[in-house]
Amino acid sequence: MDPAPPPTDAAAIRRRNLGLVLRHLADHGPCPRTEVAAATGLAHGSVTALVADLADRGLLREDDVLRSGTRGRPGRPLRLEPRRAAVAAIQITSEQLRVAVSDLAGGVVHREVVPHDLAPGTPEAMADAVAGVIARIGSSLPGYAVAETDSGPHPAPVLARIVIAMAGPVRDDAAQTVVVAPDFGWLEPVRLRALVAARLPAPAVAIDVVNDANAAALAEFHALQHDSRGLVLIEAGTGIGGGVVLDGRIHTGSHGIAGEPGHIPVAMDGPACVCGARGCLVCFAGPEAVFEAAGLGELLRRKGSQPAQAELLALLSRGDARAEAALDTAAGALSTAILSITALLDADEVVLGGLLSEWFRWLIPVIESRLAGRRALAPALALRVTPAALGENGILTGALGFARRAVLSDPAVVPPLPAAARAGS
Repeated sequence: MDPAPPPTDAAAIRRRNLGLVLRHLADHGPCPRTEVAAATGLAHGSVTALVADLADRGLLREDDVLRSGTRGRPGRPLRLEPRRAAVAAIQITSEQLRVAVSDLAGGVVHREVVPHDLAPGTPEAMADAVAGVIARIGSSLPGYAVAETDSGPHPAPVLARIVIAMAGPVRDDAAQTVVVAPDFGWLEPVRLRALVAARLPAPAVAIDVVNDANAAALAEFHALQHDSRGLVLIEAGTGIGGGVVLDGRIHTGSHGIAGEPGHIPVAMDGPACVCGARGCLVCFAGPEAVFEAAGLGELLRRKGSQPAQAELLALLSRGDARAEAALDTAAGALSTAILSITALLDADEVVLGGLLSEWFRWLIPVIESRLAGRRALAPALALRVTPAALGENGILTGALGFARRAVLSDPAVVPPLPAAARAGS
């Protein structure tokens, strides 16, 4: 996504500067005002005023312990109060709402899974379910664990932002419109954020809607233990999704659909796809296609994807020929897609996530053999194909990170503490 334009009015500039101060403390730990001013380029007087505002909101505190610097008077370190605000991520899958809540330091304080039978279904029914989860989170946030240096208990944390992650392209527009989500029966654009917000009491918490694979791709990029300029995630969950990270930023394209590898044609005479094309990757490597090819289609329809996946892994461990053939077909289709994607984007990392990571040991031999010719022709193009490092938590990890960075960048969404709480701090 492109960076936001610089603010032009005084209120927007102040909100941006509040974010500069708080992000520095979150990224670099406790430090005195002089260091904050030097790092952000803000005047010392401005930093003092901004620190007072953030302290009034309960987002930072100033330690009593003095820390000597290399020059000038010793500084009193400013410290982020991560438990003052909470953020939540809700991942919508075809069978569940997966929920995680964290503080501003990224510490997860709550997880839950809420089953549903709303896919296929209407966007309004899904919005009802999501709004119900948000209302429950807001009314049951855990209280603070009081640190030894605190003078007294803190007020309960504020739920400052929600990020909803779901399969389907999401436009980078003001409405964050879900363009289409065939696996949920949504064949027209859906303003999901507005639908959810309308079901919440005022004042409503800030809500964002993001593509689930984009969230996972960014999380996987940050989890890499080596440098990478470009990463492509291909994951199987609700169909096949993906995300593209170039130079550390998600690339969504002109309509929010960049990084949707499930609908790359890999066989021009292949079966018809719900997207209107033929022979798309999802027709060969999507969960439904793989389970069907392995003889588990009826189990999938009766009991869902988790029992079907457990049985598939059992068959593969026993060397079942039909199950292995299904994975070989999926691997061949994946190889074709990977060759096309990397030729276009010159990415150096392809990560297979979701069910593909669980199938990785059976997929990778075919993939490596299909990539061998390209690698022999251009050995300097060191393309790596690896399983996802974060497993099933990648989407929620990425969505929580998105929410956390949004609050740190705009801390004015957190209201000031009550006067009594400020006086006692």
